[in-house]
Amino acid sequence: MVNFMQEAKERSKKIIPILEKEYYSEKIALRYRNPLELLIATILSAQCTDRKVNEVTEILFKKYTTIESYANAELKELEKDVKQTGFYRNKAKNIQLACKMLIENFGSQVPRSMNDLIKIRGVARKTANIVLSNAYGIIEGIAVDTHVSRLSKRLGLTREKNPNKIEEDLMKIIPRNKWSRITNLLIFHGRKICKARKPKCSKCILAGDCPSSNMET
Repeated sequence: MVNFMQEAKERSKKIIPILEKEYYSEKIALRYRNPLELLIATILSAQCTDRKVNEVTEILFKKYTTIESYANAELKELEKDVKQTGFYRNKAKNIQLACKMLIENFGSQVPRSMNDLIKIRGVARKTANIVLSNAYGIIEGIAVDTHVSRLSKRLGLTREKNPNKIEEDLMKIIPRNKWSRITNLLIFHGRKICKARKPKCSKCILAGDCPSSNMET
């Protein structure tokens, strides 16, 4: 395992600069104006595209302008408002309960620490990392979504399947000042080239350093 992690670390040193050059202008796709909106958008993004989330939140954020408006909303109405993002019953319930917890336990503010954020309904480490890094510039870990999980394994950066274990491996081999950036870089590359079903290996800028570069054939 030591040899594997050392190889993974050396490989990460090669691929990060390549991805940074390719996606230098790309930023988080979710649209938000404050930490609460980012938290809600990230909850909605589970099993849903960022494009669809942005379509929904463009209307949602105009209708619900305060944390109290989410907490006091008719649940059925909130479900209807987020229905297009899928799994809308759970998402609406999580948003409402999260807002109630923020009001009751955190002075109506989105917390600035991982330990506090993961206490909130519907918030796991991925969501907490996204909120902390993008809303507050606080880096406590690496957000591992489906793209990051898939590419990390294909690129030989981890052998783990559990998102928390994948995050632990990535944190060991990637410099802390790249933790926030690596998430977006892998997401952009995953959407454009390293797709789940039909990866475009022949067009991949990482083919020379990727142990899975023959998946297209």
